[in-house]
Amino acid sequence: MLLTRVVAGSLRSVRTYATSTKVQVPLTLFGIDGRYATALFTAAAKKNKLEAVEGEMTRIGGFIEKNPKIQFFLENPTLSRDQKKAGLELLFKEYKYSEVTRNLFELLADNGRLNETTKIISAYRSLMMAQRGEVLVTVTSAVDLKPVQLRQIKESLAKGTLAGNSKLTIQNKVNPTILGGLIIEFGDKTIDLSVAAKVAKLNKLLTDAI
Repeated sequence: MLLTRVVAGSLRSVRTYATSTKVQVPLTLFGIDGRYATALFTAAAKKNKLEAVEGEMTRIGGFIEKNPKIQFFLENPTLSRDQKKAGLELLFKEYKYSEVTRNLFELLADNGRLNETTKIISAYRSLMMAQRGEVLVTVTSAVDLKPVQLRQIKESLAKGTLAGNSKLTIQNKVNPTILGGLIIEFGDKTIDLSVAAKVAKLNKLLTDAI
């Protein structure tokens, strides 16, 4: 957990986030992205900016998703730290971002970790969902599902015992290789109802029978 302390310490001392308030982080995350996201959550909580930072991170994530040039800029290892910082100023110029968000990205640029941006945004979202008692449900399908279908899946899961009392948030991912059916993932649970899984099971039965 050394990196967590280093990141959090950097955010506190270098970026003037220090305060005596102790923050209870709702979820333990691992990896570089998880540690930076945890440090960001702690800093945002101390500034009473959790929701504001969430909105800013979502906006930045949207920019990255829609603009391959921004993603290339963040992930390009040949750019110097000064070039990365100059690029960040352009990114932040159009909207007014909080000190917490700006300081995070300056720290990522200093540490050569801007390539982790997308993962950090996702990890921060996980922390915010845990803070609200929400569970992200990923529904993988061969084609895009309609809103009514996603709502029906959410209602079915909410009525079952696996979800408990958690608030469910549904996201749809498309993977044509599953051929049909659904793969539902939430928490550490996976419900594989895909055609590909059924075909694999049938093939195994046929192979075992020979």
